[in-house]
Amino acid sequence: MKILTGNDLPTGDVIWWTGSGWSRHVEDAVDVGDKGEAILHAEDGACRVNGGTIIDATETPKGPRPAHIKDRIRALGPTVRPDLTLKPSDPNAGNWVI
Repeated sequence: MKILTGNDLPTGDVIWWTGSGWSRHVEDAVDVGDKGEAILHAEDGACRVNGGTIIDATETPKGPRPAHIKDRIRALGPTVRPDLTLKPSDPNAGNWVI
């Protein structure tokens, strides 16, 4: 099984090809077979995705599961607690010392 992933241009969020558009949920991804390159070419040209990639996945009862650990991590979201990350809107963001 081949699925497409990339990043949403406005937000940078990880997105997955659904067959008719993009979703933030890997469960919505569909097998693109041998059409992946053509889809990515069209989507990149229309500026709907950044860094689009064709990846291997296996079908599970809960939807596609990316084959490579890097892509599984991308599918699950940040690997740190979001409340501990540096927020650019934080007025004290530049005031901490390493």
